[in-house]
Amino acid sequence: MTEHAHAVGERIARGSVSVTRTGARTYEGLNERGSTVLIGPVDAPGHFTPGELFKLALAGCAGMSADSVAARRLGDDVAITVWAHGSSKDGNRYREIDEEIVIDLSSLEPDEREKLAAIMARAIEKACTVARSVDGAVDLHTTVDGIEI
Repeated sequence: MTEHAHAVGERIARGSVSVTRTGARTYEGLNERGSTVLIGPVDAPGHFTPGELFKLALAGCAGMSADSVAARRLGDDVAITVWAHGSSKDGNRYREIDEEIVIDLSSLEPDEREKLAAIMARAIEKACTVARSVDGAVDLHTTVDGIEI
């Protein structure tokens, strides 16, 4: 298939994104800063499905929202990985997503672990625009180092 450039829209502004078709059911996503991502079905090598991007948005937003409180307590080099688990098999929609924040809190006392997990939960609740946007539409469950928040 011939490559297509992203057509310029009239309302491009901060936060704008676009997709342009690159082949059968495959697209290239673009933000106004020039970053790209490949979007397509599960069997398209190197592509993310729209559902995977949705879960990445939730996971990325949770990580970014809790990042500064975790780093303040555990150091700027703290390792954090956020997974988002879930499938859309029920009625072709995501009804439930489980977020798993993998972070080593073993250096903390049990009460300190619980306190930091609670602070991270409040940070996510306050700052995660993506989770707030799907609140009520998707059951979102989050754990921090095995602690349900």
